[in-house]
Amino acid sequence: MDLDELAIFVAVVRAGGFRDAARAGNASASSLSDAVRRLEARLGVRLLHRTTRSITPTEAGRRLFERLTPALAEIGASLDEVNAFRDRPSGTLKLNVPANVARTVLPAVIVPFLKAYPDIKLEVTVEDGFIDIVAGGFDAGIRYDERLAQDMIALPIGPRMQRFATAAAPAYLDAHGRPAHPRDLLAHACLRGRFAGGTVPTWEFERDGEIVRLDPTGPLLTRPSLTADLMIDAACGGLGVVSLFEDWLAPHLASGALEPILQEWWPSFPGPFLYYPGRRYLPGPLRAFVDFVRKAGMVGVT
Repeated sequence: MDLDELAIFVAVVRAGGFRDAARAGNASASSLSDAVRRLEARLGVRLLHRTTRSITPTEAGRRLFERLTPALAEIGASLDEVNAFRDRPSGTLKLNVPANVARTVLPAVIVPFLKAYPDIKLEVTVEDGFIDIVAGGFDAGIRYDERLAQDMIALPIGPRMQRFATAAAPAYLDAHGRPAHPRDLLAHACLRGRFAGGTVPTWEFERDGEIVRLDPTGPLLTRPSLTADLMIDAACGGLGVVSLFEDWLAPHLASGALEPILQEWWPSFPGPFLYYPGRRYLPGPLRAFVDFVRKAGMVGVT
């Protein structure tokens, strides 16, 4: 078997097509298609259903993909062990992180890290939902506790406590009143967010053990991970009340563009974790990253 053909097959299935796989691998779609056809000919089994609109694995292809993915990852990790004998680790580190981590945790990490390791290339994918980092081809992920994958090594990274903040423009509050209790928000215009799957999460507030969950309405509904600036600009423009990560709103609170409301009710939650498969040997770029954030005091910062 040609390992390159096996790797190409996995890449095509993961990307969902030859064109996307070709763009990711700097190759031509036709060359990838030819490689998969050669693999199918060697095996004597069709691995992919091909139509003009989509590429999907057959039952045999799906099973082969499931077995090959961890096997190829282990081969890659084994070959990457030679990095331990280099003066400077090299290669690509692929991280999958949620939007809040991309905005508030990574900026303090990636610049000094890449300066310290100029031979390492960093690829960051931003997704808020649950992700199987092994099947997705990632070296590691960063997630909050409730979304951590099982049987993974997890290390705290970044601030250990964070908060959601609620705010509105002073002009809006002058016109509509300042809420004294979270339930007062039901009479206000609230700028809402929703997850990628379409769920609109409730707003939660907490004080002295009392928890209040609300489902307010308003003129704007969007995905904060993709359009946080739109939500914040709308709030600064007096469109309504916004509830987002405190770090996202901090500059606007400091400038006075937004005024904090119900501050004693802002809920706090534990900070994120860096997690990765518990292999005996870590790929060189990942080992360098883990060691770097530890030495720099970026793991478990309060």
